[in-house]
Amino acid sequence: MTNKKNDRYTDEFKATTIQRMMPPKNEGVRQLSEELGVPEATLYSWRKKARMQGKATPGGKKHTEKWSSEDKFLIVMETFPMNQAELAAYCRKKGLFKEQIEAWKKTCLSANTQEENRTKALSIELKEEKKQARQLEKELRKKEKALAEAAALLLLRKKAQAIWGDLEEE
Repeated sequence: MTNKKNDRYTDEFKATTIQRMMPPKNEGVRQLSEELGVPEATLYSWRKKARMQGKATPGGKKHTEKWSSEDKFLIVMETFPMNQAELAAYCRKKGLFKEQIEAWKKTCLSANTQEENRTKALSIELKEEKKQARQLEKELRKKEKALAEAAALLLLRKKAQAIWGDLEEE
């Protein structure tokens, strides 16, 4: 059983529309929806499928600084095996600068290093928190024992007074 909703648009139409969402055009979903008469939800679905296939589709966000990390990463992945001439052609085609892609590449490559450093810092912080918690628990146990001892002494004093009367009056 086929879904009539998906059969309404040809693969060529979908590919052309997705291409319009990609650099250098970066046309927004709302704009394309109004122009083409395709529901926004359908366009979002097509864009999501394109992303899952490894295509950068920032859509509507003209300035590359506003692109998602995912889109930047996909462009880095797409351009990683390219030589300088291929990269220059790609940049011209997509309306990007080589320096932008190099900066994104550097960020991607250093991402795990930053995560590793953060993990180490969190581990050290966790150890300190555990140490402080153990110290506080130790102090709490000591105070609970002192309180129990004081309560026992107070109880004994009251019992002694009840049995022998008030000795201080004599």
